[in-house]
Amino acid sequence: MVTISLCMIVKNEEAVLARCLDSIKDVIDEIIIVDTGSTDETKNIASRYTNLVFDFEWINDFSAARNEAFSKATMDYQMWLDADDVFPEISAKQLLELKSILDPSTDVVTMKYVTHFDADGNPILVSTRERLTKREKNFIWQDPIHEFIQMVGKIVRTDIEVHHKREKKEERSYRNLNIYEHMESEIKKNGGSFTPRQLYYFARELKDHANWLKSSYYFEKFINSGAGWVEDIIAACFNLSICYRQLGSEHKIVPLLLKSFEYDAPRAEICCEIGYFYKRAHKYDVALKWFQIAANLDASDSTGFILQDYHGYIPNIESCVCCSLLKDFERARQFNERAASYKNTPAIDHNREFLYTV
Repeated sequence: MVTISLCMIVKNEEAVLARCLDSIKDVIDEIIIVDTGSTDETKNIASRYTNLVFDFEWINDFSAARNEAFSKATMDYQMWLDADDVFPEISAKQLLELKSILDPSTDVVTMKYVTHFDADGNPILVSTRERLTKREKNFIWQDPIHEFIQMVGKIVRTDIEVHHKREKKEERSYRNLNIYEHMESEIKKNGGSFTPRQLYYFARELKDHANWLKSSYYFEKFINSGAGWVEDIIAACFNLSICYRQLGSEHKIVPLLLKSFEYDAPRAEICCEIGYFYKRAHKYDVALKWFQIAANLDASDSTGFILQDYHGYIPNIESCVCCSLLKDFERARQFNERAASYKNTPAIDHNREFLYTV
């Protein structure tokens, strides 16, 4: 059976750290905690689970901190979690089984990362992340923000899930944006350039902070670079279309979204955005066609971010709205019930109340 070192970086995580460690402690062999400057009870809580608690001066570089944690590992594999992650009970059982059957020649193991949930606890945003790496291969974290490990060698992909569970809704943090803007300042002062991946994630941070113009500039620069991971390019087309909508540049939206088809098969969220374009133009019959294309697409097996609600719920609820606006109330009722088969929401009940009285 292979052994695992859990390697974590933390700062002021007293509210969630015990929850995280309780969910995983029985299936890993070593716990390493690197603290980057806590002023609360984080380190005391960590010490209840391990004596391997270390201090590391924060230098605005997540990769540096994660590499420090990885350097302390002594087991066969290194595993990372954030303090506000939770390992579901079924995932713990699956990991225990994996440990007993994993071929020691494996270099990287991926797991599903569920980072967002709706009000009923249903997953709405899922990605695939490198989760276990073979220690003797000396994998290195890269990039100061939105850090990653370049996956090479023998890779085993699993459906084991890690759930990212924020304790409470927090005010939007400017930490990541500030790091990117500092990098941007250094590039302007000293020369150099962002990598394609950094362009993409900087653009995402700007979009999340509603800086639509600057975000669109960096998304365009990323797409036009002709480099970067194909999943990021498709996602950039999707996110840039939202920036264009906010900027009132409607004429740019459909050509951009259709461009995403050059890279892979159509994605449900892309087709829905085209549907929204025609819906805003009051071309409900055309919008309906695009929403139905989205509704009939299989869920992607991509290792990028998967927006779950676009696979069933959103295209059907929007098809319901389009049919209603076209006065085709029977089809509207059918689409509303299809949407309800994916999830029940107040919108479903509102539609039922209206559609069964017309």
